[in-house]
Amino acid sequence: MKKELKFRVEAETALLEFLLTCLNNKSRNHVKGVLKRGQVTVDGSVCTSHSHTLKPGQCVAVLLENSRAKAKIPLPIIYEDDDIIVIDKPAGILSVSTEKGAEVTAFRIINDYMKNQRKHGRIFIVHRLDRDTSGVMLLAKSERIKLKLQENWASTAIGREYIAVVEGRVQEPEGRITSWLRQTKTLLVYSSQTRDDGKLAVTNYRVIKTADRYSLLKISLETGRKNQIRVHMKDIGFPVAGDVKYGASTNPLGRLGLHASALVVKHPATDEEMRFESGAPESFMKLK
Repeated sequence: MKKELKFRVEAETALLEFLLTCLNNKSRNHVKGVLKRGQVTVDGSVCTSHSHTLKPGQCVAVLLENSRAKAKIPLPIIYEDDDIIVIDKPAGILSVSTEKGAEVTAFRIINDYMKNQRKHGRIFIVHRLDRDTSGVMLLAKSERIKLKLQENWASTAIGREYIAVVEGRVQEPEGRITSWLRQTKTLLVYSSQTRDDGKLAVTNYRVIKTADRYSLLKISLETGRKNQIRVHMKDIGFPVAGDVKYGASTNPLGRLGLHASALVVKHPATDEEMRFESGAPESFMKLK
């Protein structure tokens, strides 16, 4: 039986600081590891973000290390149960193989992990992240669950949030971008303002901070089209840093400045609303 410690939040604070106070017999690195491995829930939802803001009255639970945390983890696992597995995909790794199929992918790593856990264990891709986009990615443990999620993805994926580093100083504190997206034969996605000239795409953004040459944005999607954020940031004149394909002229991070920070879904088996988070890479926060 899984054992856990439960704590009640008395005052607004960041999750990591709260855990350091509650687990004062543990080192800072140990507590960070507990967060990274998905052993912490806030009001029943797994949370891995150090800076997640806790409100008075919330319940924080910490799963002890004598359970899932001892399993060998090939990639950071945010959450796992009998139906789904949620990972924190690193930048630079494909979600699933291309036609060539030779390189290591997130799918292959987690599929091998599943086979090691169960003789006939398998994994199924539900959605994808671009190679150079890091963050929250959900996979299914059966084809039935995969199909159930994909068939109802628009209503099942209640919230999709990203952190983006874009070129330039964004002046408007927040905004909403709407267009219709189409893809060329060369797989380049472009916007149209002509109604129904492609697939409707809606992106909301809020400025977190600005620096001399870059802005850090929180982005939430109302639709989930291919390359949607990258195209919309180009449309408003602030391409994602490192995104040469869609207009960027600099690459300060050595990767695409895009991180999937949160995914809110209805669980395919229980219909429970669950939120999975991944904190923004430190390199995103340090840009000037």
